[in-house]
Amino acid sequence: MMKFKLTIRFTLLSLFIATLCQAQLKQVNISRVDAMADVPKPLQIINWKTMALNFDKTIYDFKAKGEYWPMVWMDSTGKNFNQPTLGMYTAVGDVRQGPQNNKGMFHESLANMGSVLGATLVGLDKSKRQGINYVGMLKNYFNSDNGWDIMMNNTAAEVALLGGGYGRDWWYDVYPNVLFYAVYDQYPSEPDFEMMARKIAEKFYKADSILNGNYNYSYFDYGQMKPMTNQICTQPDAAAGHAYVLYAAYKKFGDPRYLKGAINAMNALESQKINPTYELLMPFGAYLAARMNAEQGTAFDVGKMLDWTFDGTAVCREGWGFLVGNWNGFDISGTVGSTVDHGGYAFLMNTFDAAWPLVPMVRYKPQYANAIGKWMLNAVNASRLFYPQYMPAAHQTIPELAAVTKGVIAYEGFSKASTFDTLYQSLKAPVAQGDGPKWVPGKNPEVSQFSVYGSAHAGIFGGIVKETEIKGILGLDLLATDFYSQKAYPTYLFYNPYKLAKTILFKVPQGKKKRYDVYDGVAQRFIARNLAKGAKVHIPAQQSVVLVCVPAGKKLNVKNKQMLIDGVVVDYNYK
Repeated sequence: MMKFKLTIRFTLLSLFIATLCQAQLKQVNISRVDAMADVPKPLQIINWKTMALNFDKTIYDFKAKGEYWPMVWMDSTGKNFNQPTLGMYTAVGDVRQGPQNNKGMFHESLANMGSVLGATLVGLDKSKRQGINYVGMLKNYFNSDNGWDIMMNNTAAEVALLGGGYGRDWWYDVYPNVLFYAVYDQYPSEPDFEMMARKIAEKFYKADSILNGNYNYSYFDYGQMKPMTNQICTQPDAAAGHAYVLYAAYKKFGDPRYLKGAINAMNALESQKINPTYELLMPFGAYLAARMNAEQGTAFDVGKMLDWTFDGTAVCREGWGFLVGNWNGFDISGTVGSTVDHGGYAFLMNTFDAAWPLVPMVRYKPQYANAIGKWMLNAVNASRLFYPQYMPAAHQTIPELAAVTKGVIAYEGFSKASTFDTLYQSLKAPVAQGDGPKWVPGKNPEVSQFSVYGSAHAGIFGGIVKETEIKGILGLDLLATDFYSQKAYPTYLFYNPYKLAKTILFKVPQGKKKRYDVYDGVAQRFIARNLAKGAKVHIPAQQSVVLVCVPAGKKLNVKNKQMLIDGVVVDYNYK
């Protein structure tokens, strides 16, 4: 009897999932992921949560010492809201920025909101850090003064031409609203956020109605409510951004018009005859296709949108997608950017942000568990190479200046060959570099190749990715960035990239003497019951488990092909 009690108390069961004997969800391949390394080399997974925490501590230091520091300042111009707001450099030493330039007004929401979201995902409360409400300061990016009433990349049109967006480049006007809705999910009680979220949803709903299924424009003027074209090619994948915001608004406020608008935008996206990928938005289309199919009974083509996301077959933004390759012994697969520019040019922020929608997509479509698990292993591994301390000096444009990064700022990207016309031409791939000097030729210093705004998003990896005791098997939190989700139980993806089966120790959430039953969403069965601490879980070669921690002993129901435990959906396609 004593032996039985000890076994229950310190549950370390070996749970062998007999895949040949059990009905498994058939996994769906993504051809681009198939071409990536099974186990990337050199394999080194850094602690992304620590990186994000260190970024926050280092960057948000108004008294930081050193050339080009501090990286933040207070903007007291009071645009849109009568309050000071935070300024943050886009790149180290950018001559357009800082308190002494352009009235201190030029700073980008992609950096500021990205840093707030990233810090929040690794456990920090940015509404009361150092006695300052950095969350509330984001309100100044809500452009009410110009009548657009949406979040934008800057606080005012006066500095708009210095950065992206403002009536010429659609994704730059849409993506800040995607970011804002994510922040709003994390800070639902922040004053004025509900008002802003509702106004944004109204603008996007009306814009979708005006567009009426045709998103083939360069941008949309949200002040005049008119679609526009210019020298920038059309960006129909803006429909994915519209759909994401509208579906989030529907989940938040329950207004059926927003659901209608989200479905309309997704139909417009899916109707494209060629790959419409432009910058950051297509992965959100793939995520929404899976989620809305599961929750709303729609029938969007998830595979089509994933192929558009990954393949690098974009026409307007030629070759934009996910990179694949081994450059001089370095696996760089899984990073995101141009697959054709100088042989390939990957960007850090794009890689971080792709994980935000693609990882939680697996909750709604576990058939992609293997593909997303393999992609994330490659992306998480390769992304350390953006940072100067992890890229060999012989592959960096300015390794002698790396100290300025204080270990938390990465190069903007890396390429197969230097993208500068005459500089750094002798460097061999991969070449860590950045575009900052090109933004203000002859004035921006070399160190502007170090990207504050891209590095600000490290918390997306930090909130999702955890290592297991087996090198190369990652634990991915499928709820971390599944914003505005229905109530859900803790859910994790583990992918085994090796050609031999592996066993990991899976720990269930701790606290309040709770016990858990563990359900595998790939095998579609419970693999353990009444766990207090954890279990050894066997993962077959190059296969996945999607483990859901369900309170033990609760009632199971099946309704409309959904399996629910105590009223909470555990499996959206239960058979």
